[in-house]
Amino acid sequence: MNRRNTLLLIATTASLWFGPAQAQTREIQMGIIATESSANLKTAWQPLLDDMQKSTGFKINAFFAPDYSGVIEAMRFNKVHVAWMGNKSGMEAVDRAQGEIFAKVTQADGAQGYWSVMVVHKDSPLKTLDDVIKSRQTLTLGMGDTNSTSGTLVPGFYAWAQNKIDPTRDFKRSMRANHETNILAVASKQIDVATVASDGIDRMKIKMPEKAVELREVWRSPLIPSDPLLWRKDLDADAKKKLREFFLTYGKDAREKEILKTLTWAGFVASDNTQLTPIRQLELARERSKVEADTTMSADEKAKKLKDIDQRLSDLARQVASAK
Repeated sequence: MNRRNTLLLIATTASLWFGPAQAQTREIQMGIIATESSANLKTAWQPLLDDMQKSTGFKINAFFAPDYSGVIEAMRFNKVHVAWMGNKSGMEAVDRAQGEIFAKVTQADGAQGYWSVMVVHKDSPLKTLDDVIKSRQTLTLGMGDTNSTSGTLVPGFYAWAQNKIDPTRDFKRSMRANHETNILAVASKQIDVATVASDGIDRMKIKMPEKAVELREVWRSPLIPSDPLLWRKDLDADAKKKLREFFLTYGKDAREKEILKTLTWAGFVASDNTQLTPIRQLELARERSKVEADTTMSADEKAKKLKDIDQRLSDLARQVASAK
């Protein structure tokens, strides 16, 4: 037997002997969007990640990017294999990072959705969205990451576009930060008003109740579909099977329920890319409002763009109808 064949035999035999062991040490990169500081996210997520590692047999490495796009780009370049995202960032991952939704969280109360909320300090004279709009030129506004569903997309349409407001220009000052930073800034009167996720408020009630009591809600959006879990479409079938089984069966005993309670969740249910349809509709509706308000665009160009948007909205509406 020549040297080449000998090496081939050794490699083949080794793969038969050590294949299962190698599977046990395979690494999966889990991306987690930056809704709050990395330290706080790690504390909240680590028990679940440890359980995931034990259940799947994979070495689970957490990736906490400083912004939402960091997780999207990491998935795009196959540096992240599975991720927890919001719907807007999930849509970006599906469209340009080989992402595919396989599950979504359920909220602590069992609901399969949450809200974008606008909060002010409890001592603020602002009581309603109308108050905020009327006083906007004197107010500082905290918004979410550009890829945040509840911090940017949803209030961008329901609170701002429908009232012909540009939050980046019409307020005295506007800034972007994660939910935790915006909540704390309102609680300490560093900014006047902020758009954040309702479950971010729920997390603050657990972590820092003394800060949460300093807040008052002045506006709440329609229900937003719960945050999705995504994996790369090209992840192998064995990994998908183990990850799906882990998430869809997690949260059944008291210990696991306590871990999820820290994340303000009750568990996970199966889902797919169709949960993004209302988010796509919102994004197109917001885009349509911007085109309509654009005074620099020619009439022909505006008509062409509006026709294209309306066609895409119509296509999405048909998808929704056919799914019922």
